[in-house]
Amino acid sequence: MERTERILDLVALLLDAREPISWAELREHFPSDYGGSDDAAERKFERDKAELVELGFPLTYVQGDDDRRDGYIVDRDAYYLPEADLTKEELAVLYAAGSAALASGAFPGRDDLAHALRKIGFFAGESLPTPRVRMELGAVQEGEEKELSARLEQLWDACASRKWVDITYASPKSPSTTQRKVDPYGLALRRGVWTLVGHCHLRGGLRTFHVHRVRELKVNTARPRTPDFQVPEDFSLDAHVAYFPWQHRFHEPMEVVLRLSGALASRAASLLPGATLEPAEEGVVRARMRVTFLDGLVRFCLQLGPDCRVEGPERAQARLTEMATRILERHV
Repeated sequence: MERTERILDLVALLLDAREPISWAELREHFPSDYGGSDDAAERKFERDKAELVELGFPLTYVQGDDDRRDGYIVDRDAYYLPEADLTKEELAVLYAAGSAALASGAFPGRDDLAHALRKIGFFAGESLPTPRVRMELGAVQEGEEKELSARLEQLWDACASRKWVDITYASPKSPSTTQRKVDPYGLALRRGVWTLVGHCHLRGGLRTFHVHRVRELKVNTARPRTPDFQVPEDFSLDAHVAYFPWQHRFHEPMEVVLRLSGALASRAASLLPGATLEPAEEGVVRARMRVTFLDGLVRFCLQLGPDCRVEGPERAQARLTEMATRILERHV
């Protein structure tokens, strides 16, 4: 029996079992694989167990007692996820978001996502819409979706298996490409742009890379079942990939206070997620924000119009005045 077939049969046997399966019973179920000498059979089974654990299959050996015997069981609490208990409306939202990602043509794990969507559609019990989506910010040129999708699939697998990648990267700060060896920690999608975060061996630290700027990509194929690196326990994608322009890490953090009035006051929480909000007076909300890119926040404030004011610090007020003046001069 081929090893892959044997692993699948092992999974099916253990999941169907209602009580622990002993080593003797396993040998009876797989006489051609675990037959022969005891040492050879045990070594083969140890390799199979290691692969099952690597695949996320929680196989456990239990000592028998009055209620059950010795043997191998599946820790079902660890294997099965609890029921999400989502409403049909919530399922519809998930389905729409997943379908939009799938329709973009550039989303890693496409097969897994498509399978999940089929399950959502089945359990929802009704026809769910499939929306269209476009890539934002001009990140992907027309005709490049397939190339980007292929790179994302490679990076997705590299992140999961923790294998380093060799990339040729076109940075906007350099006229020529650079060769980078990177330990990929994770991928993030922010406003239509995919970003890779990982340890760059060339720079000797954590760096972010826009995937659409990767010109060539090779994944380390040596020892495919052995990780090349470990992701630090305190690593967080959110700490390195900004959701909003003012979160780009260009400057030292500073606190900026905004005053929102009129229709903006009721929308403050959605406009400025993460800001500390406090009522200033009737119909006015004051927002305190941690900012690492002042110009990004100032541009956003100008878009909101006169109902958004910068109350402090003076540096932020001065920058708002300067940018507003430039805009006015160009339109006079």
